Amino acid sequence: MAEQTMDVAPAKEARHVMAADGKLLRVPDHWELLPPGDAGLTRRVKAAGPTWTVKEKKGRRTFSQGVWADASTIIAAKEKLESDRSTEAYAKRRQSDAVRREKKQSVYVEDFFGAVVQFLAFAPRYRSLGEQFAKAVTDHATPVGSGTVARTERIPIERRAESAVIAWMRHQTTAYDHMAIARVKGKRREVRRMLAEQSRLLLTKYRKGDEVDPLHCLLQKALKPSSTAHGDADALS
Repeated sequence: MAEQTMDVAPAKEARHVMAADGKLLRVPDHWELLPPGDAGLTRRVKAAGPTWTVKEKKGRRTFSQGVWADASTIIAAKEKLESDRSTEAYAKRRQSDAVRREKKQSVYVEDFFGAVVQFLAFAPRYRSLGEQFAKAVTDHATPVGSGTVARTERIPIERRAESAVIAWMRHQTTAYDHMAIARVKGKRREVRRMLAEQSRLLLTKYRKGDEVDPLHCLLQKALKPSSTAHGDADALS
């Protein structure tokens, strides 16, 4: 088994893991666990193989707990990587990559804002409010690492915009965050659907240009400068 590269699950026993078939495996004595966090180092260690990648599933998400590998392989990979990263060429490449990422992020933020404005489609009399709303959603949803639905590429940007708006409204214009929801399968999803319908009804008023009392509108209250946004990292779950 130690000669095979495979994915494993964590085990309660120290220096043990669970194989895909449920078998308990002892980690070789000369192996060490490389913690997650440095993708470049992890790639090099895996390329040198063999390795056991520890993955733990929580809900719909799978998290890496690190990679078991020969200690000498990890040391060699670290030394080589540190040497490569100390060069001027590497520094220039890092700077170039950072500029490229920043530019890509800027373009995405602009595109996402436009998608949100298009989804909202507020009547002309509420155009300013719609743009303010779109900016609030965009500012919350688009930062890299935010974990929101806006950061996924699995669905079209139009659907990301719609989901981000509904998620934002769920936390800002409903009592969702303070609800005592029964721990019954499907109940939380049912509550979210109900609140989403309420949010859509409110959006319809603004799209049609209906008269809305700003003193009693939860959306306008939430968009006041003193309002604080809350996150929704699992808007699709």
